Amino acid sequence: MTSPLPSASAASVLDLAPVVPVVVVSDVSDAVPLARALVAGGLPAIEVTLRTPAALDAIRAIAGAVPDAVVGAGTVLTSEQVTDCVAAGARFLVSPGWTDSLLAAMRGSGVPFLPGVSTTSEVVALLERGVREMKFFPAQAAGGTAYLRSLAGPLPQARFCPTGGIGPATAPEYLSLPNVGCVGGSWMVPAEAVAAGDWGRIEELARGAAGLGRPVPD
Repeated sequence: MTSPLPSASAASVLDLAPVVPVVVVSDVSDAVPLARALVAGGLPAIEVTLRTPAALDAIRAIAGAVPDAVVGAGTVLTSEQVTDCVAAGARFLVSPGWTDSLLAAMRGSGVPFLPGVSTTSEVVALLERGVREMKFFPAQAAGGTAYLRSLAGPLPQARFCPTGGIGPATAPEYLSLPNVGCVGGSWMVPAEAVAAGDWGRIEELARGAAGLGRPVPD
């Protein structure tokens, strides 16, 4: 599960920034300015979800025009999508869940991947298959920080990117857990700001999100 990432010190997607923006792009013309705003705010890893017809073109546009962005694909459900996303320039893959066939496709893609889990058995099954980095989804509905804290003792080798229902008020508690590398969220890309092309607001929100994982100075 390795792939070139923008910093030699970043071992995985989980270590690029405290927050991974989860982005839904409806109009491909928004993709590049949106990505530039997020990167300028300190969030280089951007998950573009495959929830709209524009998603693959958005990934392709960001990969080609925003070199400082690490653009990935989210809501990956099939092996065909794995192939299409990597061909479009996705540098990591995220799924809400996993099957053996999807896992095999992601493993063979040559880019980092975060298969989704929401139960202890799913975590153990992935660890058995040599996967240690996962998406915990839907985080709040599946037990939140209490659940992840309970997993840290018996399964310390598993690391997570919790996503689902997380906002700026709850993200710091997740980020304080030893088995959480980053969180996923969409609060820094409000739909009304994207629709209005208010990239300055998005950059400001991204900067606030990027600061959530930094220690508070004495």
